Amino acid sequence: MVTMKRRTLAGCCGVGVFVIALVTVCVAFATPSWLVSDYRITGAKLDRLGLWTHCFRSLPDVNDDYQRRFFVGCRWVYDPFTKGYDEIRGFLIPGFMIATQFFYTLCLIGMVVSLCLVLLFFLCAGPDQKHFVLLIKLIGYILLATGICGSIGVIVFACFGNKDKWMPEHANNFFGWSFGLGVVGAVTSIISACLFLTEATVQAKKQKQFKESQTRFELERDTKA
Repeated sequence: MVTMKRRTLAGCCGVGVFVIALVTVCVAFATPSWLVSDYRITGAKLDRLGLWTHCFRSLPDVNDDYQRRFFVGCRWVYDPFTKGYDEIRGFLIPGFMIATQFFYTLCLIGMVVSLCLVLLFFLCAGPDQKHFVLLIKLIGYILLATGICGSIGVIVFACFGNKDKWMPEHANNFFGWSFGLGVVGAVTSIISACLFLTEATVQAKKQKQFKESQTRFELERDTKA
């Protein structure tokens, strides 16, 4: 008779790649180094910025023609306590930044949902259960959508994040390690999705072979009887 493995190589690799994707997406989402200033430039106005936190060395208020107010240090982009910070929010988070935040937030949500399902697949579910293949397909499709959302987010930021007329001295700025992890997270999400969908296909074939083997065994037993 055909024996049923709990997980094949594709499933094990899918779980491993998923862990990498989960860590990189979470770290990229939370850290403020998507765009950083060249540390060799001593008079740079920008220090670094992320999706939700901006760090400035000395950013003049873009609404103050007399340059009397400057923003220094790290702040949450929606900081309600710093005077004048809400007035430059439109400058800090233009349309492309909102799009990046939106799609990468969807990416993070997809990773959290996938984490619950992957734990179920890894710890609880088995090929003898009715919806085992459906569970694996669901993980694969959610991770695929997650990877696509993450990819859109990093592509949008790559296209517009270091353009002129946004952050000062853009020629001295470059994409930081948080952005790099964001790219890795999006790519590994898609790779993990492909591995899980492959696992679903293999498990579906094994279930079919297992049922056929059981049927043949029962027929042979009845014939001998």
